[in-house]
Amino acid sequence: MGRKIILLISSLVISGFITPTLALDNSVGEKGVNASRLHKAPFNLLGRKIGIGQVEVGRPVKLGKDKAANTLKAISPRAVFYRNNPATADKNVDDHASMVAEVMIAQDKRLQGIAPEAKLYASAVGSLNEGGQAQECLATQHIAQQNSGDIRAINFSFGESLERDERDNAQLDGKALLTSCIDWSAHQHNVLYVVAGNQGKGGIPIPTDNFNGITTAYTTVRKGEFNKVDFANLSALPVGIGSSFIKKEINLGIRRAISLLAPGGQISVYNQKGKIEKVSGTSFAAPHITGAVALLQEYGDRALRKALNDRTIGRNKANSQISKQSQSSTWSIDSRRHEVMRAVLLNSADKIADRGDGLLLNMERTILGEKNNNWFDSDAYQNPRIPLDIQMGTGHLNVWRAYQQFKAGQAITDNTDKSKSVSSMGWDYGKVAAHNYQEYYLEQPLAAGSHAAITLTWDRLVVLNDVNRNQQYDIEETFSDRGLNNLDLYLLPIDEDSNMRNVCSSSSPEDSVEHIFCPIPTTGRYKIRVYYRHQFNKPMQSYGLAWWTKGKDEL
Repeated sequence: MGRKIILLISSLVISGFITPTLALDNSVGEKGVNASRLHKAPFNLLGRKIGIGQVEVGRPVKLGKDKAANTLKAISPRAVFYRNNPATADKNVDDHASMVAEVMIAQDKRLQGIAPEAKLYASAVGSLNEGGQAQECLATQHIAQQNSGDIRAINFSFGESLERDERDNAQLDGKALLTSCIDWSAHQHNVLYVVAGNQGKGGIPIPTDNFNGITTAYTTVRKGEFNKVDFANLSALPVGIGSSFIKKEINLGIRRAISLLAPGGQISVYNQKGKIEKVSGTSFAAPHITGAVALLQEYGDRALRKALNDRTIGRNKANSQISKQSQSSTWSIDSRRHEVMRAVLLNSADKIADRGDGLLLNMERTILGEKNNNWFDSDAYQNPRIPLDIQMGTGHLNVWRAYQQFKAGQAITDNTDKSKSVSSMGWDYGKVAAHNYQEYYLEQPLAAGSHAAITLTWDRLVVLNDVNRNQQYDIEETFSDRGLNNLDLYLLPIDEDSNMRNVCSSSSPEDSVEHIFCPIPTTGRYKIRVYYRHQFNKPMQSYGLAWWTKGKDEL
């Protein structure tokens, strides 16, 4: 394994023993992703009963199976595997995989993970000498099928190099077998994949060119909080020194790779000897996001149970007040859709710290790029055809804000009736027909000078060439890219029909995400329009949508 495996995992920098006061909760807490607030009353969210996954070169230790677990007791995965088979005791156990798992599920007073009670299923794909993307896809599919087929997110803190890809003149075009596998599985198994971004060394970019998941870069601490993209990240256009490396690590065309930032600089974790170390890399940013999904999904399942119970009571008491409440319930099983989770996490990200007046949507911190640029300097802010900043994506993960975004609930829409409006914050899992649109009428007039954040996500369609027709991926099988339907996103005055007269828009021709963050020019009522511009596969396109605005009465 040795040197070759280092090329497969994202950067791992270890700086030795530290005191417990510099613990993982720095990144879990308010200076990091602000998840620890949800651990406490009245929220009490710990990821209970939520299945999440992990695929890496090696696997984390498991109590009762591996000797190393006698000294590393902070984690207890639900099950561990070697590819698609049960793991053998003490084989394929890896320090890196254990550390990544700790960020997600560590149950330790000093180093508590993001979702300490989530059910983690982990698979080791093995060394480079023993396999490649086909075996990695097999392991990925196996994890997606665990927990009775109910895995909400899978963490990828490793990657493959273009040099090992079997295609001629391989590029980051989304067509590598492993990338295709991830996009197929996201749709087939309804899983949100969280992928560690590459870090400027030209080595492990596959599958950072996925369409249907989240790819992360990492932040480091500046003035006491995680708010600056670390210099070790790949986060520049391919010009100047190092451009040959960068060209190997950015997506073909104008499509950006990074979706979301999370802490990854000097994260404190236990090694397999039970010692606390500082580690850095996108490997440790990704599990912050994966763990966040578990927290949100625990809340979502709780809200779903309540909604179903209220509806049952409402049917039994048809004339009661609770019946009226149940009829307007805005929570459904759509809350489990990976497109919704992706939209919620991206839309709630921190960009620019609010000044206390709510005009910047109560964002908690200003995020800086490598050269101290902020979101207002970004081409993503200025150019409607570029939805994501090349360094920052949509901004920095804030789990507390994501909870608020998610908790706002699902919209009930009706394109024929403007009186059926939606609240100033919410989300939806919808469908739109080719060359048509779906609209969301915002109930409250938006305040001039406030900002609107709106995110639209949908899937690229990848199909399995299922030779033996068993509806599963098997070694030697391949995938076909059926293309990405082109959706656009607009914010319009409520009585405006023309897309051209928008207040702001996002209209990338290549991305599977559109993102708006723009100022409101005048106080008044507005609507959100999801427009299906170009059809490349199916005539109906499902999507996830999240929006966060400020009504004038909410300031």
